[in-house]
Amino acid sequence: MSESGEISEFGYIMELLAKGKVTIKNIERELICPACKELFTHPLILPCQHSICHKCVKELLLALDDSFNDVGSDNSNQGSPRLRLSSPSMDKIDRINRPGWKRNSLTPRTTTFPCPGCKHDVDLGERGINGLFRNFTLETIVERYRQAARAATAIMCDLCKPPPQESTKSCMDCSASYCNECFKIYHPWGTVKAQHEYVGPTTNFRPKILMCPEHETERINMYCELCRRPVCHLCKLGGNHSNHRVTTMSSAYKTLKEKLSKDIDYLIGKESQVKSQISELNLLMKETECNGERAKEEAITHFEKLFEILEERKSSVLKAIDASKKLRLDKFQSQVEEYQGLLENNGLVGYAQEVLKETDQSCFVQTAKQLHLRIQKATESLKSFRPAAQTSFEDYVVNTSKQTELLGELSFFSSGLDVPEINEEQSKVYNNALINWHHPEKDIADSYVLEYRKINRDDEMLSWNEIEVCGTSKVVSGLESNSDYAFRVRAYKGSICSPCSRELILHTPPAPVFSFLFDEKCGYNNEHLLLNLKRDRVESRAGFNLLLAAERIQVGYYTSLDYIIGDVGITKGKYFWAFRVEPYSYLVKVGVASSDKLQEWLRSPRDAISPRYEQDSGHDSGSEDAYFDSSQPFTLVTIGMKKFFIPKSPTSNEPENRVLPMPTSIGIFLDYDKGRVSFYDMDHMKCLYERQVDCSHTMYPAFALMGSGGIQLEEPITAKYLEYQEDM
Repeated sequence: MSESGEISEFGYIMELLAKGKVTIKNIERELICPACKELFTHPLILPCQHSICHKCVKELLLALDDSFNDVGSDNSNQGSPRLRLSSPSMDKIDRINRPGWKRNSLTPRTTTFPCPGCKHDVDLGERGINGLFRNFTLETIVERYRQAARAATAIMCDLCKPPPQESTKSCMDCSASYCNECFKIYHPWGTVKAQHEYVGPTTNFRPKILMCPEHETERINMYCELCRRPVCHLCKLGGNHSNHRVTTMSSAYKTLKEKLSKDIDYLIGKESQVKSQISELNLLMKETECNGERAKEEAITHFEKLFEILEERKSSVLKAIDASKKLRLDKFQSQVEEYQGLLENNGLVGYAQEVLKETDQSCFVQTAKQLHLRIQKATESLKSFRPAAQTSFEDYVVNTSKQTELLGELSFFSSGLDVPEINEEQSKVYNNALINWHHPEKDIADSYVLEYRKINRDDEMLSWNEIEVCGTSKVVSGLESNSDYAFRVRAYKGSICSPCSRELILHTPPAPVFSFLFDEKCGYNNEHLLLNLKRDRVESRAGFNLLLAAERIQVGYYTSLDYIIGDVGITKGKYFWAFRVEPYSYLVKVGVASSDKLQEWLRSPRDAISPRYEQDSGHDSGSEDAYFDSSQPFTLVTIGMKKFFIPKSPTSNEPENRVLPMPTSIGIFLDYDKGRVSFYDMDHMKCLYERQVDCSHTMYPAFALMGSGGIQLEEPITAKYLEYQEDM
């Protein structure tokens, strides 16, 4: 876009501002970075065509890099077992900007991050930030908006002696602003500088020619219609755009400008329609507010009815308890008075003593007969003392467990809304929990609420945690290791709620997840092994070299294992990692090994893989029984032909006890401090085999392959974003 064209466009915007058709707030919303929520500063164009500040891209990459490094560590403490060097933040930023940087333990581990504008994942590729175009047009509009919105803030001369004067023009070639006097001094007539391009005062100095980020010495002169980005002629001849359809820059400029102008004219012509829709939305907001208040009043009414019922039941229960208490106290009081009469000079005993003083025999006999019966009854009561009433009120304990459970699940009337069902096959737990569900009426459900809680071993019922979800899947983080969690979900449509789904119980790994990739340098045999670009999958390929080696088997040569290890070691703590072994794999060994043992294996691979060398090689050489109980600096188990082979032990030598079906996913748990390694079936989180291991040195995840086979590291569970499709 030419300078005059941009000036006329900006003048048109300012004209709309003056007429009140476009407010400053609406314009500012278009000029604000979605990441930092401030006006753009050196905006870059992402592959999804959204713009973001240069510094914000750096901060996002560094934040993702730090979070990736923290996975599998105990809150990133100083005792973290990761073998990486600490470097200042500026060093990290320099490495991100450096062309051709590669992923290793000292550089950011990912160039993929979610766009703050559309939430879709974008990949910057190998060149990182250097592969992005700077949005000079947006930068110019932001600068002019700043000047229009803050007209009182003047741009000062860069060359004046203090105090500087207000600048009157800026030189685009010198990238500096000048007052009238300084401009005459530094741009004298008759010199080359007099021919420099100058504009009004600005702080936005953009280059005259847009250069290609892939070929830094070539200028942009074409436009790729497939990738929707400017390219140079080298990109078309032999670069990434060689097979793409391109057009001239002038043609692309004309086409895009016509489309943009047509779309703007259409929107301006629909101004009355937009206003009517805004009025309709305002009415809907008022209606929503009224309906919400009405729903609150109805809910309050229902709860007040419940309160009345509870108060009534409370009153009747308390009256029954008081009546029973009064009756029992009366009985106790009568019994107390009766026993007090047995005391000397009191009651019955005192009366009997007075009767004994009677000397007339006929009168004494007449009174003593009845008195004697009363004395006998009191004597029997004294011998078999029994309280007149019970002190316990066990029969008056109110049982509210059922009502409490019902009240805890009190919700809105479902009105026939179907119950969502959790998909157990697609739900799993690793570093986080991924819960997937399907709903027969998901098209009419507005949202879902995912509930989860920890299940204690003493059957203590903890409260449910709730997460509101708009889709049909959710990643739950912050779960404790080696714990059982229950998950359930319910659907919402407006104020209507469905019943909860059937609970799904998942068991978390026994320790924090340890994150690593395959090491492409240490011991990696690229003739036999094929490692993908992400370094999370390795395959063993039987090629021509293996056929040549097979000819020499008759003269004592045997096929060797090809080792590959993780790029990160462990020096303390407890960690867990998982992977999948492809079903077609012939022979794969997995486990852990110390750094010195790995050096021994990789220096002399033939001796290291001798059948008599390995403690768990599966051959009856006698070495396994002799050394099984001793702690060694490595432990490897054999997997192949869809079987999991448990190493021999003195107590179990039968083949049927040592051969298990190969799990879909296998996990390894290393307790470095206790020197113990365990192998798990990830699907059921069940321990298949464990033994002691010598952890006196740095321990690495170790793998070995022979023949055809493949290993895929389990991908950490992170938040998933919808895949975006570019508008062709």
